[in-house]
Amino acid sequence: MSRFLVVGEALIDVVRSTDGRSVEHPGGSPANVALGLGRLGQRVELVTWIGEDERGQAIRAHLEDSGVGVHPASYSSESTSVAIATLNDGGAADYEFDVRYQLPRVEVGDDVGWVHTGSIAAVDAPSFEATADLLERAQAAGAVITYDPNLRPSLMGEPAEVRPRVERLVAIADVVKVSDEDLEWLRPGQDPADVAAEWADGGRIVVVTRGGDGVLAVHRDGARVDVPAPRVDVVDTVGAGDSFMGGLLDGLARHAGVWAGERISEGEAEARTALEALGVEDLRAVLERCARIAAITVSRAGANPPGLDELEG
Repeated sequence: MSRFLVVGEALIDVVRSTDGRSVEHPGGSPANVALGLGRLGQRVELVTWIGEDERGQAIRAHLEDSGVGVHPASYSSESTSVAIATLNDGGAADYEFDVRYQLPRVEVGDDVGWVHTGSIAAVDAPSFEATADLLERAQAAGAVITYDPNLRPSLMGEPAEVRPRVERLVAIADVVKVSDEDLEWLRPGQDPADVAAEWADGGRIVVVTRGGDGVLAVHRDGARVDVPAPRVDVVDTVGAGDSFMGGLLDGLARHAGVWAGERISEGEAEARTALEALGVEDLRAVLERCARIAAITVSRAGANPPGLDELEG
């Protein structure tokens, strides 16, 4: 089974509810994606930037409990980053950040079939070039590259500054997941479906999440796929997009494995070759499963994606 390498920030989410209570949860978009993959039974390692302080130890324990390895070079920060999530009456979160990040130099092993990145660290000026370099090296080695912009306007500056970096990473990626809110900020006034079709040009899969309005995707051959969102009582939306992303990676890898084992060769095909064989209806099935994963996550507090037994039970 090919290994996943996830690259980006891990931090502590300080979640403030409407009644004034405050609770701390390990989080950070890439870390949440890695967590979801681990709970779904995938082999996954996170490359991040955290401290050896109490919060850093809490992050490591949280990830390791779900089968996620943390690269040893990740423990080089003087302190661990924090995000303050303030919930409104509907459970949606607004964020403030105190993020410290530097991408350590790592090599991509032969067993890495998938490399994912996204959110703050991927486009932050000090680490953007290092992230792009890592993705390009991984792609040259045959890995599938996936990207979720997961934009944070309060931290990232103006859209005109961020857009070239985002779209450079989109150009490297084989699979992109983006929210309609991200596109509204990054490409104001443009139909998300049009942006998805533009980004998909060149053979990418692009998925746009739209909250309660479901999901639209553009397959690598240009076909559009629409999937409704399951009905659910929302507790909060913390980690919803990240759990969807983890489910997307897991689902694509599982379908790629089917292609590899039954339709491409007797052994395990390269992840990229297998992904190219993924059909439109295969993609629909993957997205329906992702929607169920996200629905379970928003039905409970914090970034708490389901495990494989819970999802299939």
